Amino acid sequence: MIERIWSGQSPLWLLLLPFSWLYGLVSGLIKLSYRLGLRRAWRAPVPVVVVGNLTAGGNGKTPVVVWLVEQLQRRGVRVGVVSRGYGGKAAHYPLLLTSQTSTGEAGDEPVLIFQRTGAPVAVSPVRADAVKALLAAHPLQIIITDDGLQHYALARDKEIVVIDGARRFGNGWWLPAGPMRERAGRLRSVDAVITNGGEAHTGEIAMTLQPGLAINLQTGEKRSVDSLPQVVAMAGIGHPPRFFATLEQAGVQPVKTISLADHQALDEAQVAAFINDKQTLVMTEKDAVKCREFARPQWWYLPVDATFAGSQADELVDTLHALVR
Repeated sequence: MIERIWSGQSPLWLLLLPFSWLYGLVSGLIKLSYRLGLRRAWRAPVPVVVVGNLTAGGNGKTPVVVWLVEQLQRRGVRVGVVSRGYGGKAAHYPLLLTSQTSTGEAGDEPVLIFQRTGAPVAVSPVRADAVKALLAAHPLQIIITDDGLQHYALARDKEIVVIDGARRFGNGWWLPAGPMRERAGRLRSVDAVITNGGEAHTGEIAMTLQPGLAINLQTGEKRSVDSLPQVVAMAGIGHPPRFFATLEQAGVQPVKTISLADHQALDEAQVAAFINDKQTLVMTEKDAVKCREFARPQWWYLPVDATFAGSQADELVDTLHALVR
């Protein structure tokens, strides 16, 4: 239902407009308070790059963060990542991730980024505190924040917005009548716009999510996903249909699809009930980091990587590298 409201297909969005105006007013006043100097943003001693979005729901932001971190690491740059840690609840903040940190503490996306890149990662509702904790523990040269475009308490050197190219901005209204955290005009003030799928507009960097080999959660075995029998697809991300479409493009027709809430906590009994003994469960990497501790033999995940055509993405990395130099 929410997708129909946000896309404008359901007239119910009209009933929510007064709440959207209030949301826009409050968020606008917060932003203005920083612009006028009534509130002060904390500036880190190293460059800070924000990777965020204008809409609620999944846009492919985390694969972009992973890609940027890996690209900078290949150039010899020491990169750290900070996040709000949605879906996690730590005993204390800021929390520096280790190999023992659970998704229940840090949230699924920070754990995924930590495991994929090996980069130092810290989470805190106050992102400046997370940056300070990282810099106290590691000699980093640049910080990338996973989300936080609207978190103006942390000063930033570059802003990158990721757009879902298929859904874009729906009806264009602020939450809750529409999907927008900020209106589309905000794109005029950011440094780069990356469009995930769909059709990139002029000036936007086109990106696709390329699936790799399916990986078994228990053994680490890698196999082509289309070789797995009777696949049941599970996705607990912002927009589960994107994952199901990725499987279909890889030649898999799932016998069943299971859509879960973004950042939803999972337990063994709940996940095990999704399949029978003859079926194979294929989940997103974001779900896999929550299921590894209790994984069963027929559970697999499909990692995806951000891929780019042309030179724009490389030029973006050059710009970020120049901040360090």
